[in-house]
Amino acid sequence: MRQETAILTPSQVSGYIKTWMDRDRLLSGVLVRGELSNYKMYPSGHHYFTLKDGEGALRCVMFRGDASSLRFRPQNGMSVIAAGRVTVFPRDGQYQLYCTRLTPEGVGDLHVAFEQLKEKLLREGLFDQQHKKRLPPCPERIALVTSPAGAAVRDMLRILKARFPMAQVRVLPVRVQGEEAAAEIAAAIRWANLWQVADLIITGRGGGSMEDLWAFNEEVVARAIYDSKIPVISAVGHEPDVTIADFVADLRAATPSNGAELAVPDQAELSAWLAGCRVRLSQGLKRTLGQEQRALDRIRRSRCFRQPESCFREKRMQLDRQGQRMAHAAGQRLAVEQQKLGRLAASLDALSPLKVLGRGYTIAEDPSGRVISSVEQVEQGDALSLRLRDGSLSCRVEERKCLTWPEEKK
Repeated sequence: MRQETAILTPSQVSGYIKTWMDRDRLLSGVLVRGELSNYKMYPSGHHYFTLKDGEGALRCVMFRGDASSLRFRPQNGMSVIAAGRVTVFPRDGQYQLYCTRLTPEGVGDLHVAFEQLKEKLLREGLFDQQHKKRLPPCPERIALVTSPAGAAVRDMLRILKARFPMAQVRVLPVRVQGEEAAAEIAAAIRWANLWQVADLIITGRGGGSMEDLWAFNEEVVARAIYDSKIPVISAVGHEPDVTIADFVADLRAATPSNGAELAVPDQAELSAWLAGCRVRLSQGLKRTLGQEQRALDRIRRSRCFRQPESCFREKRMQLDRQGQRMAHAAGQRLAVEQQKLGRLAASLDALSPLKVLGRGYTIAEDPSGRVISSVEQVEQGDALSLRLRDGSLSCRVEERKCLTWPEEKK
């Protein structure tokens, strides 16, 4: 007798496949190598992407809790190795990889994160030399932003005391390793700036792996150093170790001990320099006093100093000669001006109307003083005044005659 086939719903089929896949040991903990594609991060914090190779593709999801542990920024086209489990999403009936860990292929995720942040801050100009502040030559107060229990802080305190004991050193204790380390380091740098507790800040720690030094590769620390108004020395790890803090800081030290050496001058060298300055100052004073003494001796031996009256006589003679030259020059100038005045007076006299009157001419004026120059200006019976060389005459017009020139007749 033929067995009847069971009829299932889509959700039952998906549930069956999901149960079967969840029991598979290989699919419950798989590593998948592929190229990132369609990578998206949603406001919920979940990451969705596709892993593909030359022949196929696999949908993937990374929930917010797992994505928060990412130290680098995934980008499309990046080759990665994803760890997780493959199962079915019942609602869509599609299988996908639930990713719990994502690692760049070929290099560690920390290295990729380091290069990505370095490139980002470089584009923003946080590494530019023009933003670097000059370190004070002799800082009075120094703040050490580091772990209070490490060997690094003991080395820095020992070197600072030996080289420049006049400086006041203040330790701002922070964690330099772990998830909270970066936030504590950045907060300490900002606190030092807020209360102006130092002229110089040294931040760093001893050597270790890249994971150990990672707090100094965090963006929050880099921006705190960049925003600091107080100069900052980055002294992280050993000489080959390089962190983001080294690029942003005003000065990079190879080690914490080297940071302390760069922060202050050596008191022995400073004493030697001051002693040299004292010697040079003394020698300079002696040379100056010798020069002034010789100049004083020359003045003392001079004739003006020994016979001052002779200097007065010479100056009096020079004054007399200057007076004579000035009087002569003034006389010459006066003669020139007198000649010029004579010429101007002669020109003015030649143009004077009195000169014309002297030759027998008269000037006719009406009672208002207006000069009559034409018969058209008067009428018969008008009173006129005739100005002569030696006086004036009052008369009245008896007759008016108009003279017409031959040209006008034509």
